Amino acid sequence: MRPISRSALRPYVCPSCLSGLPGRRFASNSSHAPDIYDVVCVGGGPAGLGLVAALRASPATSKLRVALIESQDLQKARSWNLESHQFSNRVSSLTPSSVSFLQKIGAWDFLDTERVQKYQEMQVWDGETGSRISFDWTMESSPFEDLRTIATMTENANLVRALLSRIAASGDKNLSIFSNSTVSSIENGSDHPDGADLSAWPVLSISPTGSAQAPGSSKIAARLLVGADGINSPVRKFANISTEGWDYNRHGVVATLSLADPDPVPFPIGTRTAYQRFLPSLGGPIALLPLPNNHATLVWSTTPENAAYLKSLSPKAFIAMVNSAFRLSMTDLKYMIGMQRPATSTLEYEDPHESELIWRLQHTPQPSHIPPMTMGVQEDSVASFPLRFRHSSTYISPRVALVGDAAHVIHPLGGQGLNLGMGDVASLSSTIEYAINHGMDVGDLLTLERYTAERWATNVKIGGACDVLHKLYNVPGQGPVAWGRSLGLDIIDRLPFLKGLLMKNAEG
Repeated sequence: MRPISRSALRPYVCPSCLSGLPGRRFASNSSHAPDIYDVVCVGGGPAGLGLVAALRASPATSKLRVALIESQDLQKARSWNLESHQFSNRVSSLTPSSVSFLQKIGAWDFLDTERVQKYQEMQVWDGETGSRISFDWTMESSPFEDLRTIATMTENANLVRALLSRIAASGDKNLSIFSNSTVSSIENGSDHPDGADLSAWPVLSISPTGSAQAPGSSKIAARLLVGADGINSPVRKFANISTEGWDYNRHGVVATLSLADPDPVPFPIGTRTAYQRFLPSLGGPIALLPLPNNHATLVWSTTPENAAYLKSLSPKAFIAMVNSAFRLSMTDLKYMIGMQRPATSTLEYEDPHESELIWRLQHTPQPSHIPPMTMGVQEDSVASFPLRFRHSSTYISPRVALVGDAAHVIHPLGGQGLNLGMGDVASLSSTIEYAINHGMDVGDLLTLERYTAERWATNVKIGGACDVLHKLYNVPGQGPVAWGRSLGLDIIDRLPFLKGLLMKNAEG
């Protein structure tokens, strides 16, 4: 926890009483005093924007003076637009609880739902042993009603644009958005002789980013400073909050794909399925998650060497590798991912990966739970990012709270990263609302304890479960570990009440 002056430990005194004390009057026009805000949020991603939108949506907190600071150009995010057949490769799976929160704060109304895809079933299986488990809500649904949604896929850019639109619809009273701005420093304030005592308040120096056309540096003070500024959070560093974690030495390869029509046609019509196959010998699972109009987003966790190889392939070869990853044995896959890349790449050229896949499929029996064949990959959509695990020792410090990736980063195999951030935001906004309704200081540690008590253990549990699954499914071969995990999958798949419990925990 960051060092602060003794004044931070004094009991809270309400502003009206404070203004009546001798020598404690507030001087807002002082050239040296910073501009004062109730809540300052650093970071304009889904978590930061979600918090601001939630505060603006609640009658209790809508009158708070709020500031948002983002280093990127938010105008570009507001005007983001793609053709209906194109999709961003940064896509998230929203659980029903995240969707409910977005609906509650009015952001869902601004989402382009034509670019959103629900799915009602998920097929997961082990590439080494063939053991599998299917997730759906058939055990709790009537045969005469549609299947319940497991999760909803949406592009992050679509969500960010919707949140910005929701914030704009709330008006600009008591709201300041510092776009194209960076926090150059954060420090404890001081006790101004002719103004407020800010010695326990974070004071931020804000400067325009790069060549951005904006006024010079400005200073603002935060009754509550919220860090939604990512894994390398400057707010967390200022609060002197430690983190524990490690790098997985794995990369996540992402891409936007177009698929063949499903065969057979799913029943009920319109039912969509997500697929995940664990590939221990290649370093992690591959997942295919549905998007509208027979498109899908790919997330393939693998070694950095394999990721570099996949990104270097021609579109034909990349498509062949994706189809292979869901259909061939581990021996065949290890051979194909070591094949030499052709020196030339043209549409007419017969790719060796494609030919190899066609030949090997003739000698490989196929299960019924594989996805439709991948037919195309969107241009410039293949990319990768490193996989890490991080967790903060606490989420709060005097007048500081952390949300999203600033507080925790987990393995993406469960698709829970953004949902944990949305859960943080829902809890913190509720905590702030409770404080306002009960006359409490929103930045006081006693106030913020409510937030960390709700979220810390939950995030540890989910992050830890993803970490254990990653390690368990990275043991190749047919040894005792493979036997044990296969037995576990088979048991869970045969016990509907246990499978239902896992799904309820996963949906938030």
